Amino acid sequence: MIFDVLTLFPEMFDSVLSYSILKRAIEKGKIKVNLINIRDFSKDKHKRVDDYPYGGGPGMVMMPQPLFDAIEFVKSLGNIPVYYLGPKGKIFNQEMAVKMSKLERIAFLCGHYEGIDERVYSVIDEEISLGDFILTGGEIAAMAIIDVVTRLIEGVLSHPQSAIEESFANNLLEYPQYTRPEFFRGMKVPEILLSGNHAEIAKWRRQKSLEITLLKRPDLLKKAVLTEEDKKFLREKGFDI
Repeated sequence: MIFDVLTLFPEMFDSVLSYSILKRAIEKGKIKVNLINIRDFSKDKHKRVDDYPYGGGPGMVMMPQPLFDAIEFVKSLGNIPVYYLGPKGKIFNQEMAVKMSKLERIAFLCGHYEGIDERVYSVIDEEISLGDFILTGGEIAAMAIIDVVTRLIEGVLSHPQSAIEESFANNLLEYPQYTRPEFFRGMKVPEILLSGNHAEIAKWRRQKSLEITLLKRPDLLKKAVLTEEDKKFLREKGFDI
């Protein structure tokens, strides 16, 4: 899969692409990240990409010319959806990540300053936000989304089941995890995990996942696919379903 990132600061990606899962995914040829410097498309002799907003106000606005040209360059490479990473967009979630992971190529436009000239919206496909908070720039959001989507690409994770069982994959939070030692500072690993009874372990994990989701993110349960056994368990916990 190819990620095209339209950015003013390509150097911000140096570290995140050089470690862990993303580095291995690049080395395996599972993903490729093209960092496209928006300044290269500026026709201003000083390579300016921002200017004062019409009507006054604080801050600067990203100019339309460099953005139009950069986006049109990406779109000339194929049928590539361009997502603008800005504060007014649809909140990114695991469902969106799954849909993106099935595409061959996608592009991200990283916003900065007070945002982009409104006319640029005419050439982007969708605006996406990480949440109701302000980031320094869209690069941080792009890194997060690339990481999330990459984990879903077949062959990236050493254990494919990991992507299925992680939090939010089924609109449920993940069950508790334990490792050695069995005893630590007076706390013990649950006996069921030491039993070797895989059916009972799976049942315990499912119920813990439901319980944690009910406690911390009950809104997710409305979208989760639940069995009759799940529903019975939740009703016993006082959840109206």
